[in-house]
Amino acid sequence: MAERLAVDGDELGRFMKLLSRSTDLLRGVRGALSAATITGLGTDDLDTACEDFQEDWKYGSEEIGKQTEDLAEIIGKSRDSYREVDKALEEALKKAGAGAGGGGGKK
Repeated sequence: MAERLAVDGDELGRFMKLLSRSTDLLRGVRGALSAATITGLGTDDLDTACEDFQEDWKYGSEEIGKQTEDLAEIIGKSRDSYREVDKALEEALKKAGAGAGGGGGKK
């Protein structure tokens, strides 16, 4: 059963960095979009539609950024917890092996 449970702490770390980079890229997009002017694109209706889109995009991308940051934090905590459990399990198994004579109980 143990062969089915495997946690790659390095891979979780890479995933956290990818999420962090995604958050930074979203901030860059939001910054570029906020600097774009809306007026003068065409008709008043088109200007209004673009302004509405910009407001929606800003809100949506901010929410995605927050969720991405939260996910990265959760993954980091999970990785740390897995490492703690793994270390505690290793120590417990060593103690159990030492208590059984250290030979692994071969008969």
